[in-house]
Amino acid sequence: MGTARDLMIVAMDAATSREVTQGDLSLGLAGGEVIDLLGAEAVTLDGDRILPRPAPPLDDPLLEQAATALVRDKPYEPIEDWLWRRGRGLAQEYSTVLEEEGVVSRPRASWIPFRRSTGPAPAESPARQRARHRHTTDEPVLAALAAAVGVRDEVPEDLPVPDDASQAVLAAVVDAVTELGAVRHRRAIEDEAFANVWRAP
Repeated sequence: MGTARDLMIVAMDAATSREVTQGDLSLGLAGGEVIDLLGAEAVTLDGDRILPRPAPPLDDPLLEQAATALVRDKPYEPIEDWLWRRGRGLAQEYSTVLEEEGVVSRPRASWIPFRRSTGPAPAESPARQRARHRHTTDEPVLAALAAAVGVRDEVPEDLPVPDDASQAVLAAVVDAVTELGAVRHRRAIEDEAFANVWRAP
């Protein structure tokens, strides 16, 4: 449990040394939520589709929100469709909620004129310690998610393999992040071509 939250905290910790896009992170957070819902037995997978199950109330309001957003009608929703739908703006939503909870804090405004302010960062807390521990000890699921969204390099080859359901979710996250990268690349080429048209004599 707490995989999505831990991914958000780890990404914020890494923000000073790595550029992680909001879109990639949002897809990873949506994947982390599915893994957390699997752990809470609130969902199961049937192939690549997410099947909701009756479950007790969840302690995490963000995860409760995710459970409420599940498609509950057949043929149910493929994992990748969930990532795109649930992931829209999810990184900002996590940032806002974690800040409200005091897990994340914003730096005080600098008195130095024109100095760029940094973004929110995790405050020292048990949540941050847990996320750091999972990250530094290469917990397989968090390590794979972090690598998929660019928070870290490739995961070590000798890590234990996650269970089949988690593997399916992780594969879907990798595919979605790859697709998003291809869309960005295509748009950059199109924008450059459009700009060249206007620059032409």
